[in-house]
Amino acid sequence: MEIYLLAAAVVLLIIFGLVIAGHSNTKRKVFKNNSYQYITKQSPMTMAESEFFFKLERIVSDRYFIFPQVHLSSIFDHRVKGQEWKYAFSHINGKSVDYLLCDKETLMPTYAIELDDYTHERSDRRERDAEVERIFEYAKLPLIRVKNKNVSEEEIVAALKMAHAQFNSL
Repeated sequence: MEIYLLAAAVVLLIIFGLVIAGHSNTKRKVFKNNSYQYITKQSPMTMAESEFFFKLERIVSDRYFIFPQVHLSSIFDHRVKGQEWKYAFSHINGKSVDYLLCDKETLMPTYAIELDDYTHERSDRRERDAEVERIFEYAKLPLIRVKNKNVSEEEIVAALKMAHAQFNSL
């Protein structure tokens, strides 16, 4: 009986050793002075976002510059009287919109557009989207949500006109 317990203990030690050895190979490689390497992406946008970008450019390029992947901290000033600036900044810093349309003459942000794909159906993403919508509404900057990358140019123009009318009536 003791020999079986000894054999079982040896087997368990071997298995434990293999598990530990296996995990040591999957550890992240951290460099001393944060000198990580990077490679250039083929595009800063997904294929769907790129296709939509070119469609949007055909529609609005005469009046607006289109900036893709813009962080909210580049659009909104967090230094509002009566709030903790550090926390207000960190609240928006990691959030972005797919496109920001800025007036060509003034560079004033005029519209933001989100191209919603399947990831926007997740509960955590819905919460994030609701908060982003609240921020845009408070700042009185139209945020247009497009659910389908294959939306027609006419539908995009109609969405821009509706957003313009809605925000100018406030």
